[in-house]
Amino acid sequence: MALKPTLSLVTLGVSDLERAKQFYSDLGWSALALPAEGVAFFELDGIMLSLFPRVELAKDAGIEDSKPGFSGISLAHNVGSEAEADAALAHAVKCGAKLVKPMQKVFWGGYSGYFADLDGHLWEVAYNPFARFDENGVLRMSA
Repeated sequence: MALKPTLSLVTLGVSDLERAKQFYSDLGWSALALPAEGVAFFELDGIMLSLFPRVELAKDAGIEDSKPGFSGISLAHNVGSEAEADAALAHAVKCGAKLVKPMQKVFWGGYSGYFADLDGHLWEVAYNPFARFDENGVLRMSA
């Protein structure tokens, strides 16, 4: 059986669950009120974001926790214009994110910048002129 080409949930390992939950709430995202303790869920457009203690996440996966650092992964928050990208990155920084790379025109023809959340998870804020949002708000690449 092949896997369907979907991504339904991203879990970030965090050092302080309540602090991380507050950071993402400050971004304007609403945590779901669920009876689950020790985890936080945010329902995003078409995907779920979960925050879980880093040590517990490593234990759950059966691996050794290692020092945080560049993991080779970035998450992206795409928007519909350069002005929206500027505003989104500025808002993240105002909420306590670390500015990693200011907004700028990039080699692939778009406009992007990066921030790191409170645990160092790397987020790209981007405007891609070659993409569009469909009627459901899902990002689609133009052919």
